[in-house]
Amino acid sequence: MYLKTGMINRNTFIKYQMSTSKVAITIEEKTLKRIDQLVASGVFPNRSKAFQAALEEKIQRIDRFRLAKESSKLNPKHEQKMADEGLFIDNQEWPEY
Repeated sequence: MYLKTGMINRNTFIKYQMSTSKVAITIEEKTLKRIDQLVASGVFPNRSKAFQAALEEKIQRIDRFRLAKESSKLNPKHEQKMADEGLFIDNQEWPEY
C-alpha cells in the first residue's frame, strides 16, 4: 500500500508491506476519467494506488475532525487548572538536584 504524504506529486508515496483486498466499486464516469488523467500524468502509478491514497486521506480527515470535535468539548480553564495542579504535585515529588 502507498500513503500520501503532503501534496500529490510523483514523489509522495511511501511503500510499505500490508495485506490488501480487492473490492468492486461504482464510481461516476467523470471521476474515473479524472483518476485516469492523474495516472496518465504520473501522479499515481495506477488506479488502485490513486483510490488507496484518496481513501486514506479521507479517513485521516474524518479522524482529525472527530478529534477536533471531541477537543472542543473540553473546558480550557478547567484543563489548565488540572494541569497546573498536576505540575504543582509533580514538583513536590521530584528530588532537588
